[in-house]
Amino acid sequence: MDNIDKEYHVYIDPSANDRMADHMEFLARASENAANRLLDDFMANIRSLKKMPFRNPVYNRPYLPADKYRFLAVNKRYRIVYQIDGDTVFVDDIQDFRQNDDKNII
Repeated sequence: MDNIDKEYHVYIDPSANDRMADHMEFLARASENAANRLLDDFMANIRSLKKMPFRNPVYNRPYLPADKYRFLAVNKRYRIVYQIDGDTVFVDDIQDFRQNDDKNII
């Protein structure tokens, strides 16, 4: 199998899933359709990590181990933070760009 054809397993941490649900719930108060579109965008982007997860930039912060995490921007407002371990991608956090990232879980 060529490296291009490699498919990674993707796991979403339960706390990241909870944060994604919180974002959906908040947005649904204003527009249920917008919340559904955002959920579709989140899931499409997370599924895209099955192929070429290394294409996204490294997420370096002073409080994190260097070069451990990467991130994927969604809708210019959200960041999916993940790490790659072997053939597995772990989605560890879903963050809102507009919030101070020092408050985030990882």
